[in-house]
Parts: sequence; C-alpha cells; structure tokens
Amino acid sequence: MSYDYTEIVPYLLHWYDRNARILAWRENPKPYYVWVSEIMLQQTRVEAVKGYFDRFITELPDIRALAEAEEEVLLKLWEGLGYYNRVRNMQKAARIVMEDYGGELPADYEALKKLPGIGSYTAGAIASIAYGIAEPSVDGNLLRVLKRIAASYDDITKEKVKKELEEDLRRIMPKDRPGDFNQSLMELGATVCIPNGKPLCEQCPVMHLCKAFKNGCEQELPVKPKKKERRIEERTVFVMKQGTVGKQEIALKKRPAKGLLSGLWELPNVDGYLTKDEVRSIFPKSEITRLPDGKHIFSHVEWRMRCYEVLLKELKEETVMKEEIHFFTKKEIEERISLPSAFDCCKKYL
Repeated sequence: MSYDYTEIVPYLLHWYDRNARILAWRENPKPYYVWVSEIMLQQTRVEAVKGYFDRFITELPDIRALAEAEEEVLLKLWEGLGYYNRVRNMQKAARIVMEDYGGELPADYEALKKLPGIGSYTAGAIASIAYGIAEPSVDGNLLRVLKRIAASYDDITKEKVKKELEEDLRRIMPKDRPGDFNQSLMELGATVCIPNGKPLCEQCPVMHLCKAFKNGCEQELPVKPKKKERRIEERTVFVMKQGTVGKQEIALKKRPAKGLLSGLWELPNVDGYLTKDEVRSIFPKSEITRLPDGKHIFSHVEWRMRCYEVLLKELKEETVMKEEIHFFTKKEIEERISLPSAFDCCKKYL
C-alpha cells in the first residue's frame, strides 16, 4: 500500500529555502548545467563535484562544444570522476540534441529519457529544475529518505518499488515548485538523512512525520539485498620510463574498446603478481625498483596491484609489450591524457 507523502511538502520547501547549499548549477539552472551536474553527481559527493563542474563548463560551455569535443579532451576533463562511459554517453546525447533539437535539451520528460545516458532520475531532474515540469527525480538517495519516512521495508533495488514511488510523488508534487521539491529531498538525503551512520534526525524538518524515527528503526532502512562479494584480481603494474632525468617519457597503453575502463590509457600491466626476478627476466637490462603496492575498488572487482618502476635501457630488445605501448612526457599526461584513478598509487612516481 502506497504512503501518502502530502504532508511533507510544505515542511521540506520551507526548510530548503533556508538551508539549500549555494551551488553553481542551482544559481543558474540552465538545462545544460543541470544535466552536467546530475551526471557528475552520480556516486560522487557535491564537494568533490564543484571543481570538476567549473572546469568542465569553462572548457565546454554549451552543448555544441560538448558535441564537438575531441575524446581525449572529454576524458581528461572527466579524469578522477570514474565511470567514463557516462561522459561518452553525454557526448552521444549532445550530438543527437544538435541534430534533432537545435542544440537545446528538449523540455519534455519522455524525450529526455530517450537520450543516451539519461534515465528517469536525470530526466526528472532536468525537467523539474530547468523547465519547471512536475516530474519526480528518484534515485537511491530519495528512496532512502522516503522509505524511512514511510517506515517501509520494501526492497529499494526493485524497479517496481522505484516506479511506485515515482507515482506517489507525481500525485503530491507542487506544480509551482517541482524543481525545488526534488532538490529539497536531494538536499535532505545528502546532509541530514544520510546513508552512512546515524541520520541527523533532530535536524530533520519532517521528523514529526517520519514513521521510522517514531518506531526507532531509521538505521534499519532502507532495505536492499547484500552486495555480492567483489572479485579480487591480482595485477603487476609497470611504471616504465625511458630517457634521461628531466627528459623522461612514461609508457602507456590503451585498454580494449570494450569492458572495464574501455578505451582508456593505462600503465602497462599483467595478470598476477610477479616477483622482482620475474620482472627482471622481462626487462634484463633495465633498472628495476619495487614501488608500494596499490589497491583500487570498482563496483564488482577489486584490483590489488604490485608495482615496479622500470628504467628502460633498450626497449626494443627488452619487452614483449613494445607493439602496444606509447611514450608520453609527464607534462603531456598531466595536460591531455586521462589516466584512470585506478593507477593513483603510481602517479606520484611518473
């Protein structure tokens, strides 16, 4: 049975008017700005996104610029945010918008959902915040908040549960302030009804309406199945350098076009852990130094990395990877090559 959320609306809007954080995309809610910010904010905190957003908008100020950007520029601007297919889908969508909508995102919820990389959540955010269309914007953040208010033990990973909640919100969404209402829920979930640790119930404007608070079960909610254990992958990573100090170049190679980190540059690496002697057998004439180990967690995979610096002497004779690698200066990597954060453990040794 659906929960009637009607009573929360005025309390949330009143609280939002007094507590909303000042953010660039809120101060100027152009459709393009809302779109970029919402894609960036998926699984990334607001404080981390601010700098990325400013840099992205400065470099690519509108949809035309996004549509025409070179891929290396696009990926470099996204470096550190992860999930690079999101920005690739943004560019695909931008090209469709240029072709079919004259360079302006459509002011239509269903049309927005048909664009690459835009699901119901992002479509709802753009429609409500930028265009004032009364559509909900439901993600895991809002599911947590609203299921706590209702003291609902529904499994929030089920699409049916999300769809039902979207319908519940459509019935009570204020027609004059749909964007502010969606953002009030987003803000509440980010700053008060937090996902990790005890929620700050005493600061909540709808504490008196929250059934989970009344029942003392707020930390039991929301309900979602336990995540599958991540697969552990052991890898040996090489920081391969050639040239003299001050004029050194670092070896990078491209990952396959499909799969994890598809099409991105990476430090050369192989499956499994290699000992220093095994590395020396690959690079017999090079100077080899063991670097600190590293670790990176993806959604379903965890890389555990054993790292070596390899100062190459005669690349042509020493490595079976010579057909795959390309050399770049540290300055080139810093300015135009997007090196995934999976290799952060090695970046200070470049």
